[in-house]
Amino acid sequence: MKRIVIKVGSAVLTQNNNIARERMLNLVSLIAKLRSQYDVILVSSGAVAAGYSALKLDKTKQIGKKAIAAAGQPILMTSYKKKFDIFDIDTAQILLTEDDFDSRKRTKMFQEIIDAHLSNDILPIVNENDISSTPEQLFGDNDQLSANVADALNADLLVILSDIDGYYDKNPSEHKDAKIYKVLHEVPPEELNNAATPNDPFATGGIVTKLKAADYMIKHNRRMFLSNGFDLSYTEEFLLEGKHTLGTLFEPKNYKKEEK
Repeated sequence: MKRIVIKVGSAVLTQNNNIARERMLNLVSLIAKLRSQYDVILVSSGAVAAGYSALKLDKTKQIGKKAIAAAGQPILMTSYKKKFDIFDIDTAQILLTEDDFDSRKRTKMFQEIIDAHLSNDILPIVNENDISSTPEQLFGDNDQLSANVADALNADLLVILSDIDGYYDKNPSEHKDAKIYKVLHEVPPEELNNAATPNDPFATGGIVTKLKAADYMIKHNRRMFLSNGFDLSYTEEFLLEGKHTLGTLFEPKNYKKEEK
């Protein structure tokens, strides 16, 4: 069975400092459908945004953000559990840092743990371990984390669900004639040096971190699909029917799936 990693951002999952329950249910419903054809790993943001509803500290300060994340992680996972229980899907929480990818032993450990979950029909939900890690141990955004997870787990595809339809040739909020790229074989190098510009106050990336994730995937001979997380119909069509109506597919030239 093919393996995919789905990453969803805070802008999609939360609204007004609370879990956006309908959007989360839509995501869970899609994952339930996808599991008939794919092994699915979910990389989910949202802990800080969810935690802020219970603990209103200054999230720009390291300790404040860690405390908020600690409060928000169980809120986020409880919300997921309630939704996945509707479909009789068991879940597991996996918290990782950048260090987990720098050590062969640690990487092998989480690879085997996630493989065990998948082989036992459990859905792994991955997030960054903000609480006990130092800034040097963190990717800083889940776009980078999801790309590394997809590569480490030999996934066929990374799907990033965001608050945009895909990658445009210019900023669509400023230019009405902006056109979306359907397929790209490389990321323009100059785009990777831009500052992160998240549209949501609890997001950490914006388009730049998504392009960095796409660049990482392409350089590791893997594919990434960037799509709208508010309307999942285009992602469902792409994954279940092979129809590419909206969204950007980043794919290496002469792409060929390699077994590891």
